[in-house]
This record gives sequence, structure tokens and C-alpha cells, in this order.
Amino acid sequence: MSASGNVEAMAGQATTWCGQSVERVEDAALLTGRGRFIDDLGVRPGTLHAAILRSPHAHARIRAIHTDAARRAEGVAAILTGAEITANSASLVVGVKAPIDCWPIAVDRVRYVGEPVAVAIAESRYLAEDALDLVEVDYDPLPCVVDPVAALDPAQPVLHEALHTNLVSERRFRYGDPEQAFADAANKVSVTIRYPRNSCTPIETYGVVAEYDPGEDAYDVTANFMGPFSLHAVMARALKVPGNRFRLRTPPDSGGSFGVKQGVFPYVVLMAVAARLCAQPVKWVEDRLEHLTASVSATNRVTTLDAAVDADGRIRALAFDQIEDVGAHIRAPEPATLYRMHGNLTGAYDIRHVSVRNRVVVTNKTPTGLNRGFGGPQVYFALERLMQRIAIELGLDPIDVIRRNLIPSGAFPYRTASGALLDSGDYVRAFEQALAEGGFADLRQRQKEMRAQGRIYGIGLTAAVEPSVSNMGYITTVLTPEERRKAGPKNGAQATATVSLDPLGGVSVHVASVPQGQGHRTVLSQIVADSLGLKPSDVRVVTDFDSARDAWSIASGNYASRFAAAVGGATHLAAEQIKVKLARSAAAQLNVPAGEIEFALGRARARGNPDNAIAFSRLAAASHWSPGLIPEADQALRETAFWTPPELTPPNEADEINSSLCHGFIFDFCGVEIDPVTGAVRIDKYVTMHDCGRILHPGMVAGQVTGGFAHAVGAALYEEFSYGPDGAFLTGTFADYLVPTAMEVPAPVILHVETPSPFTPLGTKGVGEGNCMSTPVCLANAVADALRVAQIDLPMTPVKIAGYLHGAETSTRRARPRDNAPAGAGRALHGSGEARIAVAPEAAWDMLLDPNTLATIIPGCHGVERLSDTHFRADVTLGVGPVTGRYKADIRLSDLVRPQSVTLSGIVVGALGDARGTGRIRLAPTPDDGTMLTYDYDAEIGGKVASIGGRLLDGAARIVIQKFFAALARKCGGGEKRSLLARLFGGRA
Repeated sequence: MSASGNVEAMAGQATTWCGQSVERVEDAALLTGRGRFIDDLGVRPGTLHAAILRSPHAHARIRAIHTDAARRAEGVAAILTGAEITANSASLVVGVKAPIDCWPIAVDRVRYVGEPVAVAIAESRYLAEDALDLVEVDYDPLPCVVDPVAALDPAQPVLHEALHTNLVSERRFRYGDPEQAFADAANKVSVTIRYPRNSCTPIETYGVVAEYDPGEDAYDVTANFMGPFSLHAVMARALKVPGNRFRLRTPPDSGGSFGVKQGVFPYVVLMAVAARLCAQPVKWVEDRLEHLTASVSATNRVTTLDAAVDADGRIRALAFDQIEDVGAHIRAPEPATLYRMHGNLTGAYDIRHVSVRNRVVVTNKTPTGLNRGFGGPQVYFALERLMQRIAIELGLDPIDVIRRNLIPSGAFPYRTASGALLDSGDYVRAFEQALAEGGFADLRQRQKEMRAQGRIYGIGLTAAVEPSVSNMGYITTVLTPEERRKAGPKNGAQATATVSLDPLGGVSVHVASVPQGQGHRTVLSQIVADSLGLKPSDVRVVTDFDSARDAWSIASGNYASRFAAAVGGATHLAAEQIKVKLARSAAAQLNVPAGEIEFALGRARARGNPDNAIAFSRLAAASHWSPGLIPEADQALRETAFWTPPELTPPNEADEINSSLCHGFIFDFCGVEIDPVTGAVRIDKYVTMHDCGRILHPGMVAGQVTGGFAHAVGAALYEEFSYGPDGAFLTGTFADYLVPTAMEVPAPVILHVETPSPFTPLGTKGVGEGNCMSTPVCLANAVADALRVAQIDLPMTPVKIAGYLHGAETSTRRARPRDNAPAGAGRALHGSGEARIAVAPEAAWDMLLDPNTLATIIPGCHGVERLSDTHFRADVTLGVGPVTGRYKADIRLSDLVRPQSVTLSGIVVGALGDARGTGRIRLAPTPDDGTMLTYDYDAEIGGKVASIGGRLLDGAARIVIQKFFAALARKCGGGEKRSLLARLFGGRA
């Protein structure tokens, strides 16, 4: 209890818990290591473990998968490929009308690096991983496409042959009269942005434990899935069972999600089929490399946005052209990211004329899914970059441009041009209050002083609307009105909650919303305590979910910032229903009208005579010990509330859609300084104003805002999922996918106004995703202002900024001849070195071409087969940092000049990646009858191995190659002592 709560209790007054920052009940277990995550839960005896073989290629036909050796390996129960999975399941539902199958495993061809190709099921994860080393896959590499604009070119490779194109959906929308508005406008301002791929990276990866009951033809699955539970139907359908034969459970705790864990659902299907075929439970937990490479990311989007603008900066119309890259498969609920913001594309602005062209394309990249703020960052980056460009091109103050376009005070509820019903707010008041309380005038003065000193300083501003409680029908806007009529209406956002009382008066709450750190249990205990006159500690909240036990709907789950508004509201309604029953029972026992009963300080009492009271525990126990005292037909003190807001209707014939129930307001401004030498961006000050309706727990709201801000700083300055032109994934470890730590994230100044929502039971709205939407573009506007440039792309890394400051960097290194350099576009490696050998060149030459010698000196070699005098095949195990795997090496010799030089060309293929390269070896006699062997090489590496950090990979390659020549020197009985640096890195160190 807070200090104020203690004072009120001592005075005999009721305490209002909502609005207080009470201590979180979740923290004690989490901070002492007693959380129960999916990998902490016990499993049944006999549970098998799975490991997944993933594609090293972005696009390739699968000619054959050789599994015989793997099936015979120790402890292996099964090796499953696409053939077994497709024979025992159905394709996952695709969210658009297109002839595309979507399986949880590759069938006939792979379409992205990391796509599952085979699953090993064994007695332990270790044995399953070992079995994967024995699986051999024959691939026929195909051309690929990774750029969404290029994907529209008919000449580019097509990913899904039945579709005959990479364009899976195209829709055009028109609201108002945008053509006339553009014709009449004094000015037209345009921006084109390419929003990059990035992802939130929860500390806990995916996990699934699946079991099949053949007698019931039913599946029982535990997974750290977070919703939406509309995907329960997708999974049940894929497993070919009705929903009541697919039991889905979640663990009590989840190590973060930020939307990403929605993407575990294909693996639920995959492991459920594995459990069925093995007739034993199967457990799989994703490793970190798998998660970065192949889980889900936010979509990358190319947007061209035009504005028709008056001379004073007033926007009359907008024209959106959006190209959405969803990766290799359009997995449900995509294209949700593109359509979640459809109702409020105009953001916080009063713009009545809008045209939209939406195109969804597939590319050879990981499929996309939900990600914190999903859809918002892409929309607002274009819209708010446009606002800054309007101010600059028309010679106006950005503050004035925002102020003139904001939805006016008193206009709420406000219907946008595309159909959103903005529930409440006073954007102008919040905007002006932020400028005053956040010290914007002082920031402008600071910028003036900094620039006078020659320092590079910029200011950025952003206004945004944060939607919450998604309308399940917004995704159907991707369909035409005719297609929607045939499919039937889909809409709403039903939330459920159950409140029950036990025989001792204990209150329990159960909700179908799986938390990932938001504090559900704390806030719900506050809500129920306020309704029933108790302390939060009197209320126990259960948040682990069981689809066979709990009340739920397809909208259930923890996504789209729906907890406080929807789940908290449903819990409040359930508690109020219980309260009505208790009040009638108390009235009968206290001999007063039911309307006179109030609940406070753990008692039910007469409002006019507080001494006429009964203990809450005794009142609650009556339905158990003496149900006759309950004057109700339904005497059980257990209430389940199903709440559905009527404002969420299906898209209408004009394609207008209220895509979310609640809409918070955000106004951010910031000052940044850029290092003139390195190009590093330093956030000097960041102010963020929020109207998220009624605030239930100020401390947790501050935590949610700060967390979203931290994610956004990463998106703005550090994070990008990067792919090579050949589809190779280049950022598969935290060495290359940089995530900011607490050291890189300054504390923002957080301000609030509260305008309660009239559409939710508690007046609450969502919060926590907003800064993921507003902060990247606010920082980009500040950097663009500092550099005085028109175009800026994310992430704004020092090397990019340095390019603006100093021009493109040119290499001063002397290029080596690369006549035999491999073709392609993977992770490039180059190197050279030397070794002194204590035998003459003739003898060294013979040893280099002897398979028995090679088998003893190649690092990790299991054997060398000589196919001809110049063609060898080797079986090796190599480790690079955290990645170790077994590989097949095919080596050919050419340009032989005995005993002086030889060119070695090789292709290495394994479960974890592939490499191809060439090297030139030269042998020269030394005065002591020995040989000086020199070499240089060029190689390219793809697949999982290529995701290793560049410096680690370069160093590891040098070590492996140096080990080879050092072993050759030892074999010859020679070699010289070398420095530690030379022995570690080879070459001329």
C-alpha cells in the first residue's frame, strides 16, 4: 500500500487503487529467478526433442534430401521432411485471395535463408543436432529477389509459380475528392521512403511442447504464443482437427514478445505433427541464431507520399503509394501490418481527401509478422517526414505546420476520411502543453547557441495517433467489398475475464491475455480491488492460458495494446457483476436496500451507517456454505464478462474502417547533436507527450513508454535486418544486429494529459507502442535538420551520417588480383599468408595432392576421397564462434605448375551454410632445402554461417586456413616458431 493508501485506511476511508503506482506483484519471482518460462516447465517422461535443419539458400529447388544415415544415428526417433508434414497436415491459411500454399516447412523448394527443410526428433536436443549433421540436401540454387520494388518487375524470379507474379495483393482506395484537391492546391510536396526491416528481440525465444492423443485424435500443445487467438483456428485447421481437439496452453511467464511470439504458430503445427508421427511428446526451443534468422520481423515498406498543400502549410489531400514486403510467405495475420493503420492514415491531422494504393509483394526474405507498433512506424515515418518537408519547402516553421493541421479541439469523437472514429482527445491542448512544459523555446535557443559554435545540432518534431484494441475486421479491408460479402462479416474485439470467489472469501481473476512483462496481475488486482472494496493483495490473478479451460474468443491474446482498455475493462465488468450479487445478499442480511450497500475496507456496509456491516469474506463464503442466503437464481459467485465494443464494425461498401477502438495522442520533440568526425548521433534531449486516456498505474505507463522509446532508438540508430543481393542474411548475431543497451538510451522526459475514452469501461486506452511509431521519425527529422538534407534513411548509423559529412569513403588498400574470385554476392572473405616447410617443393607438392596426407591435416576432417588426380571430396566438421556443423567439401585443382603453383577451388555445403572460393598456392625453394609456401584466397559464405559477425568470421577463416598449413608443416617435420599474433591470425601478422 502506498503512503497515501495507509493514511486513508487509518482514517477509515476507502482507498482508490487505480491511479497509484503500487508495487508489482510479478517482480518478486522474476527478480529472484523463480519465473516459470516454457523451458522451466517439466515434461512427461519419454518426451523427445527436436532440432531443425534450415536452408542455407535464399532460393533453391530441393532435388533430394538424404536422411538414411541420420535415421540410423544414436537416439533418433524420426527425421521429418516436407513429404511427411504435408501428408499429415494442411496448408496454413493465407490472408489474401491468392493461389499460394503456406507450409511450416519447405516443400520442393526453399524461399529464404533459414526456412525449415528437415526436423530431427531424438532422445535429446544434442542427439537431434548431431543427426542434422548427417542429413544431406541436394539443392539447385535459383535466382532470388530481395528488393520489394524489383519484385514487381515481371523479369524477376517468381517465388510462387502458381501465382505467376510476386504481387500477391493490390488494392486502391479513394476517400473524398483527392484529385480535385490536388488540382486546386497551391503546392505539391512529396517524399519517398524505404522503411527497413527490423525486429524486437525478446530475451526468450520460441518454445513448443506438443503431444498427440491417438484415441481422441486430439493435440495438446504448450507454447509461448501470445495471440491473437484467431490463429488457434488457423493451427487447428492445419492439423485437420476441430478446435475442441486442439488444446493450446501457455506458460505462466514469458520472456518478452513485443508481438514477435505471434510467429511461433507455424512451429506449433510442425511440432504437433512430429508428436503425432513419433507417438511421443516432442519439445523444441529455438536458439538465438534461429530466432534472428528465421522468426519474424517487421515489414519493410517503400512509400511514396504526396501532399496537396496550401501556401500556409494546410494539407488538403494525401496520396499514398505503399509497397509492402512480407517476405517469402504471406503468413497470417499478414497483411495486418499494412492495414492496421488504414483507418487513421491521416494521423493526428484534419485531412479530408485521401487516395491509397496498396501492393503486397513476396521476396526471398524471412516471412514477416507482428512487431511492436506494427504498421505505425512505417506510416508515420512517411507522414512526419512529409510534414517536415512541407515546412522546409514552403519556408514555414514546422511548429506552425503541425499546429495548423491538427484536428481541432472540440471535434471528438472525430471520424477520419478513411473511417477511423478517434474516440477522445484535445490534440491542440496536448501539443501546446508539451511545448511549454517540455521547454521547446529553450531547446530552440540551445540549437542557436550550438550552431553559433560550429556544432551540428538539429531539432525534430512528430505528432502521431497511437491506435489500440484492434478491430478484427480491419484485415478484411484487403478484400474487395464483393469478396467480403462472400466471406461474411468479420469485426469486433471481444475481451473476456472471469472473477470468482472461494469459500474463504478469496478473489480470483482469470483472463485470456498472456502477459510478456506488462504487469497484468498487478493492474487487474487494482481494478478488482477498487470494485469490491479490497486491497490488491486480496486478489489473485492467473494469466497462464488454457484453451480447454478458460473463456476466450478469437480476439483474445496480448497484442495491439488491448490490455488496459479491453482486458482491464472486461475484468472491471466481471467484478461489477459479482458486486451486484454481493450487494443483494448483503442488503438482505443488513436489512437495507441493495442500492445503499457499498464495499470498502474489506466489508460490505450501509452507506448511511458504516457500522452496519458484514465482512467481505463472510459474505463471499455464503454462496458456498449457505447458498439459500443468495437471493439469485444463479447463486454461484463466479462471473465471466464478454465485452464487445459496438463501435468496431466491419469495413463498409466504401472501404471505410474503424480499424481500432481507441486512439491515444503523442507529440514528441527532440534535440540531437552529430559528431563531426565519426557521424555518431547523440540524443541531447527527448520530450514525449502522451494522452493514453485514464492512467491506471503511472509507474508501469512510464515503463511502457520508456521501453517503446528504447526499441525506437534501436530502430532509428542501430537495428536493421540486412540481406545480401543473393538473399544471404547478414545480421544474424548481436555482433552485426546491434541492439542498444541502457548506456545508449537516454531517459526521455515523459508528459501526460488524460482524456478518458468514452468507448471503454474504464476510460483507458493503450500505451507502450506509441514511441515505436513516433520516435524513429522524430529522430530522423532532427538528424535531417542538423545535416540540412532532404533524404534520410534508417538506421542512421555513423557510417551513413559520415557519408553526408565527408562524402563517400574510398578505400586506400591496394587491391589484390582477383582473376579467380568466386561469383555471387555472399559474405566476402579475403586473406593471404605463408608457411615455412622443411622439405623441398617436390615433396611438399606430393603431400598436397595425397588424400591420406590431406585427411590428417585438414582441420576437423573425417576423411578425404580422391575422385581423380585433381578432384577431391572431404567430410569435415568446423566451428565458427557459436556455429558448429558438418560439411561436405568438393575441391578441384587447376592451373597446376609442378612444383611451383596450383589454384584450388572449392565448394563447401552443410546444414549451417555454404561457401565457395578459390585460392592460389605458391611453393618456392629456400636456401636450406625447404619450401616457402605462400597463399592468398577469396571466398564467399552464405547461410547461417554468414550471419556470424564479420570480424569473428574473418578471424575464424584465417585460423582454419592457418591450421591447415601449420599441420602441413608439422607433417613435413618442419616449420618455424612464429609470434602468437601470427599463429592466431596467419598471414604476415
